[in-house]
Amino acid sequence: MSLSGNDWFWRRVSVVCLSLISLAVGCVKSASPPENSPKNIGSSVSSGTAKVAGSPVVDGAAERLINIEGSSTVYLISQAFVNEFEKIETHKVSLGRSGTGGGYKKFVLRQADIWNASRPIAQKEIDELKEKGIEWLELEVGIDGLSIAVNPGNDWCQGLSVADLQKLWQPDSKIAKWSDLNPSWPDQSIQLFGADTDSGTFEYFTEVIVGKKGSSRTDYTPSSDDNILIQGVSGNKFALGYIPYGYCQENRDKVKVIAVSPTKDPSASPASFVMPTTETILSGEYAPLSRPLFEYANREALNRPEVVKFLNYSISDAAQPLVAKRGFIRITDATRAEMNQRLATAILSAASTKPK
Repeated sequence: MSLSGNDWFWRRVSVVCLSLISLAVGCVKSASPPENSPKNIGSSVSSGTAKVAGSPVVDGAAERLINIEGSSTVYLISQAFVNEFEKIETHKVSLGRSGTGGGYKKFVLRQADIWNASRPIAQKEIDELKEKGIEWLELEVGIDGLSIAVNPGNDWCQGLSVADLQKLWQPDSKIAKWSDLNPSWPDQSIQLFGADTDSGTFEYFTEVIVGKKGSSRTDYTPSSDDNILIQGVSGNKFALGYIPYGYCQENRDKVKVIAVSPTKDPSASPASFVMPTTETILSGEYAPLSRPLFEYANREALNRPEVVKFLNYSISDAAQPLVAKRGFIRITDATRAEMNQRLATAILSAASTKPK
């Protein structure tokens, strides 16, 4: 594949930059040149990384386990990364999916080197990490279009507006049956499924749909395991749930995704209904349920070459197609270049502050 002048320039600069990085922290995969002022690195200094047991020697260097925890949404993407990473590297990865909130709890206790999150880090988390002396790095690794899924047997509802979804999911909701949303729809109870309260998906959905993070009706079936949500919706003709796009794509024979209109005013005629697709999610037309997906790394872990290798891999040319393979949307080339620059800067910073 031929390179444009700009691509060639950055490729050459990346080689020079990584030659310097290799001298400081060992051999790592290619990354783009650093920025002078990285945007999303915490301000305090970490005093430790996740402790792991058993460090077999490989080529004279200790092989250490890479610990990753967090979002069940990002889990699908990370699982694909890990499967391919372990084919080309001797290092092993422990990957969990306790939810964005559950992953953060392990990250702040230094029990995870990398925290997967389906929403941006919260200010209270930034404050707590600073208090604990943990510096962090944010990398965007994919994009999701949180989907409204119904049973394949549902032949009456082809789309809902944000106003409809708000009426359905708000804490004091009076919507119990499909006919409560539309008199022409079945006089049958809606069986609801969604993320549990420890999930970043729950926080994101309630904020953009209900209008307040964490504000939701409670009479629904919650789970941090999106496969359980798929099973629930697929097993009841009158079910509805909000489920990450990738899981819906992998289970197209079990659930049906409906379109969403961004109209919030219940008294207004709904604007155009939009189906989540690669194009509409990436463009933001599928609003407001398009969202970025993240990896957060403990900055001190960047002194470990195996962690650097995994992070580099996750935003590489080789890994990004895996995002699409798992049903999500890969980040744009511009975003990937920014992530490479951000990571390269953080690596150099970690190397310069590493204790002698």
